[in-house]
Order: sequence, then structure tokens, then C-alpha cells
Amino acid sequence: MARPVTGRDDCPSLTLRRRFDAAPAQVWRAWTQPQALKRWFGPAEIVSVPVAEVDLRVGGGFRVVMLAGDGERHEVGGRYLELVPERKLVFEWAWAGTPERVSRVTVLIEPQGHGSELTLHHERFADEAARDGHRHGWTGSMAKLEALLGLSQRSL
Repeated sequence: MARPVTGRDDCPSLTLRRRFDAAPAQVWRAWTQPQALKRWFGPAEIVSVPVAEVDLRVGGGFRVVMLAGDGERHEVGGRYLELVPERKLVFEWAWAGTPERVSRVTVLIEPQGHGSELTLHHERFADEAARDGHRHGWTGSMAKLEALLGLSQRSL
């Protein structure tokens, strides 16, 4: 996989924050357990996630394959750069169709009362169009994650 662009502060980025009525451990499991990822990953137009692979260690990788309602297949993967259990995930992000366009995602999970606040920062986009498309994807994914966490905290 290509290395991420480094030293470029002028690349577009996005930051999303979301409050969940779930403990940090449950939010962490939703991001790090393949069976949980299959239940929420992708925006509303994603109807299934047949593949979610996670090698949860620094230097380990992940791969997710999503299928849209129109039959289109989307595959993304990357390598974990930093892991702090129940608090922080940092990973590379590259679509299978454009492996040379590697960006970086940081997920922070903070305890907030009986729940958690998640901050997602996705940086080093190739352009604003890529950033805007990912804003749509991450916003939809966060809505699905919120619904999953609200269903049953024991399910994760």
C-alpha cells in the first residue's frame, strides 16, 4: 500500500463529533470487532458489509467491503498506526480503486458521564470533492453506529 502524504498541512480534512449513550468499551468494540463493523459501517446506501477484516495491532491492517443498493462494491483498507484501547485509533485509509490516495483517520473516544463522545478526524484528502464524499459517508456511518449502540449495549 502507498505511504500517506506527509508534511502537507494544506490538504482538506474533516472533523465530526458524536455523543453516544454507550460506554467507551462498547464504542471501541464497534470499531475493532469485525462482526460489529459489519452491522454499521457505511452510509445509508450501503445495504451490506460482507467483509470486515481486522488485525488490531500497530502495523496490522483492516479491510472492509461494502455493497450498495445499486450493486456497486466499495472496498477500503489501511494499516493501524496507533492504538490506545478504548480511547484512540489512528489508521491509514485507502480505497482499493485509488490505493495511491492514502489519507489518515483518527478516532478519539472520551468518557462523557454514562456515555461517550467520539471525535473522528479524517485528514490528507487529495481534494475537496474527496473530503465532501467522505463527510457524507462518515455522517451516515455515525448515524448507523448510534442506532446500533442504542439497540442493545450487550450486543457488542
